[in-house]
Order: sequence, then structure tokens, then C-alpha cells
Amino acid sequence: MERLVVISGAAGMTGSETVRRLLKKGYKVIGFDNFFASSIDTIKDVLEHPDFTFFEFDINCTGQMIVLETLLGEKHGELHFINCAAVVHTKYFYIPQATFETNVISMKNFLEMAIRLGAKTYINCSTSEVYSFGSYKEGGVLENDLLLFSTAENSLRTSYATGKLLTEFFMKEAVENGLIKGCSIRFANVYSDSELYPEHIIPYTIYSLLNGDNVQLLENARKTYRTFLHNYDSCDAVISLLETPEALDGSVYNAGTTEEILIPDLVQTIADKMGKKVTITYKGERTADPLRRLLNIEKIRTRTGWSPKVTLDEGLSLCLEKIV
Repeated sequence: MERLVVISGAAGMTGSETVRRLLKKGYKVIGFDNFFASSIDTIKDVLEHPDFTFFEFDINCTGQMIVLETLLGEKHGELHFINCAAVVHTKYFYIPQATFETNVISMKNFLEMAIRLGAKTYINCSTSEVYSFGSYKEGGVLENDLLLFSTAENSLRTSYATGKLLTEFFMKEAVENGLIKGCSIRFANVYSDSELYPEHIIPYTIYSLLNGDNVQLLENARKTYRTFLHNYDSCDAVISLLETPEALDGSVYNAGTTEEILIPDLVQTIADKMGKKVTITYKGERTADPLRRLLNIEKIRTRTGWSPKVTLDEGLSLCLEKIV
């Protein structure tokens, strides 16, 4: 039976690599993206693939989504949905209006489309931002840990996480009502050698060093630790769940690494790999920014066998090969 996967955000970090790997595995893929946080260049190598159809569609555009649903209604075979559409740039975390439509309303509409079309599965890409101030404990935070959010009185940053958390409720409700099989994935900080915009720390550091020897960080960064998940691993996490039906019980899965690194040490590591001396300066603060974020990945590892394969050192080398 033909297996057709529909992917929103198909030109994004996780979406683009997921497209490639699904095609290699024999799936047919229909993808769309509005290039808000991506470029056609990230998928130009597969645009002519006979089993891939791409549309420059916006998940927030009702008319375009009607066209997509009409097209899919004419297809036959086993249908799967993967929602990779997301407003992911840090600068938008503090602007609720910029994230609400895509991450809440349109995700729900996309899920309802999948249900109407009789799709077998729906994979919902969420975020580890939902852990907010409770984002660290020894061994990593678990999917069922209670959450501790900032409020509007402290910072608007949590608005992004709150929207993503709502999508997890939509996902779980749909599965519990027997409408579809699916789950949500809370990703750690995903990075890619094809990432265009330097708002995120890894490309930001590389571009800063290409233009000089100074990298300016926020004051928070002096004591901030993070883990980073390469998009090769994030897409493998999506596919591992897609191909493990018994894991699609509406629940949530963490996907991350255990390689914690202090942000100034990350900058120094990148500088060393580039053979450059670096001066790190600090200016400004970011509210509601947790000092550490470490995810426990035992649940997805146990249920699907997935675990990250790309080390941070290997991933940084891939980024430098592409950008420098």
C-alpha cells in the first residue's frame, strides 16, 4: 500500500531532513512551507524527486489549506501527517501574536484536517520550552514532571511555550477519543548546518567570528547551560515514532542529548574549531531564561529505540563545513 506523508514546515530544520529520509525509505511526501524561517534552498536537492510534491503554502492561509485538503482527498493509500510548522526564532518568543496563530490555531486546524481525511497518524512537533523554570534536574526532566511557568507579570516568553503545550492537549484528546493515532515531541534546541538566520546561538557565533573576533552575549549567558540536538537526530526521532504504532498513544516524548555545555564554552569551542581567537563581551538580559535545560530521553529510547547519534563536536563541524 502506498504510504503518503504530509509535512508542514517542510523546508525547516527538522522538516527538510525528514523529507529526505522518508523519500529514501520509499514514502511519497507532500510538503509545504511559507519560508518564514527557512528557504527553498534547504530542499532544492529533492524538488525534482518523483515522489515529492512541494507547495509554497502558509499553514495559516485557509484558502491554501482547502486546496491541500482537496488534493489529499483525491489520494489513495495510507496517510500520515507531521506538523513541523512552528515560529521558532527566539526573538518571537516574546510576541504572543506572532506565535499564537501558527502554533495553536493552525496546528489544531491541521490536526482536524488529518482526522477528516482518515489519516492513520499525526506527529506533533512541540518544544522543550514548555519546561520553563523547571527545565533541569539530575538525570533530566521527564515528560510527566509538573511544569513551572513564568507569567505575564514576569515575562511574555512563556506565551510561546503555553501555545505549544495546548497543541499537546489537542493531540492527546484526539487520540483518547479514537480519532487518530499520534503523539507530541518536545525537542531540545535543534540546530542545522542549513539554518539561515543567525538569531540562534550556533549560527550567530559562527557569523560573528566570520566578521571579527568579538562575540557579544547576554549577561544571562555567563551561567547558562544548554544541550543541542542536530536536525539529523530530530528528524530520526520523528520517523522512529511514525514507524512505532504502539508508541502513538497521544503522549509526549522528549528528544534531546545529554551533552550539556556552558554557552561561553560553546563560543570558545566554535572559535577553536575555526582557528580564531575570540573576545566574549556581555550586554543585556533576557527574562524568564532558565539557566539549564536537560531532557530525560529514556521514554522514547525504550519505546522506539531512538537515541541521538550526532555528537556536538560532529554537529559543529558539519555547520562549519557548510557555512565557512
